[in-house]
Amino acid sequence: MPETGEIAPDFTLPRDDGPPLTLSDQRGQRVVLFFYPRDATAGCTAQARGFSERLDAFTALGTQVWGISRDSLASHARFREKHALRVPLLSDAQEPAENGVCALYGVWREKKLYGRVHMGILRSTFLIGADGRIAASWTGVRVPGHVDAVYDAIADTR
Repeated sequence: MPETGEIAPDFTLPRDDGPPLTLSDQRGQRVVLFFYPRDATAGCTAQARGFSERLDAFTALGTQVWGISRDSLASHARFREKHALRVPLLSDAQEPAENGVCALYGVWREKKLYGRVHMGILRSTFLIGADGRIAASWTGVRVPGHVDAVYDAIADTR
């Protein structure tokens, strides 16, 4: 997992509502990357809706917000439409998963659910500074209050 102060790993990923996005092309402005496990689940929906509802406030602070999961572009499109999401949703559906952006950011992890072990995305958020470095990160995110915490971290650095 990249540490605060390190250059953020660069990537290009397809998105559901436009051309692919490349992180290094965004130098000069901040980017929030929120990694989430799966489209249309309760926590992921709340998180994506929270970032979408506050998107104008993030934009006013010179910050883009991107959601990343391993779901397909078609799944992202359905998710966006059903919940009127405004943030770009990027697909890291690369195989094998160990070669994807989720692995590059250290969020592709072994997880336990109801006693079963499986690989999945650890809900995490990274704030990339205008200089391309990791400015802050949150791992094992609990959704309630998270969007506000990320916003406050950006507002405090202005």
